[in-house]
Amino acid sequence: MGAERAPASIVRTREQARAVAEDVLRRARGGEDFTRLAVEFSDEPGAANRGGSLGRFGKGQMVRSFEDAAFKLAPGEISDIVESSFGYHVILRVD
Repeated sequence: MGAERAPASIVRTREQARAVAEDVLRRARGGEDFTRLAVEFSDEPGAANRGGSLGRFGKGQMVRSFEDAAFKLAPGEISDIVESSFGYHVILRVD
């Protein structure tokens, strides 16, 4: 079973998706531009247009694993890989 709401065009395996997330995390922590990485690698519809930004959100608005990870971060900090029903995520907390 794939990630929730994944477009039919996404055909990678879970292992392949994890490998992409690991590469993105390594590159982001290595100083590459997070927005550019989100544009290039995110499968979320509309992510490229927003540079990966989800805007401001409060508690109770995201799936639990994503929200828990996001609210533990300090501004400017990048999360470890977070798995949710929507797939794998690398989160940069802006503020």
